[in-house]
Amino acid sequence: MKIERVLVPLDGSLLAEGAIQTAVEVARDGTAAVVLLRAAEAHTLPGADPTDAQVAVVREAEEYLAAVAARLAEQGVKGIETSVWYGPPATAIIEATRLQKVDLIVMTTHGRSGLGRLILGSVAESVLRGTTTPILLLRAPGAPVEAPKAAGQARPGREVTRV
Repeated sequence: MKIERVLVPLDGSLLAEGAIQTAVEVARDGTAAVVLLRAAEAHTLPGADPTDAQVAVVREAEEYLAAVAARLAEQGVKGIETSVWYGPPATAIIEATRLQKVDLIVMTTHGRSGLGRLILGSVAESVLRGTTTPILLLRAPGAPVEAPKAAGQARPGREVTRV
């Protein structure tokens, strides 16, 4: 698989930015472009004109991505692009991936399960279900690791023989 475009969704958190270094390492091997994506969505009161709020969140997202790109340029990283999409994060990631012909998505996840995932949702899971583009999913440091709840133990069905 030839990787020419790597997408890194960012939400402004250090957790999300943790995916940048991995994406840059993948891109360096094949001189791929790294696209930093930020979804922007304004939340306004019903009946209020959302235009000013929409412009403000898009402008803030552009400034944030420009700062991240500048920081990477100072470190000698080349081939960085930025992209702001208006809308919910998972939808923005899926649509940007499709329209920008992305070959790989590199993103982080909080690793929530149970009630936390139910209440807060999982952008990573929504993206996984909404695209056929390969995803390199990085778990947050310190996120709990849970064994599968299925009974029994996994074991090889047969030995693997190398020839």
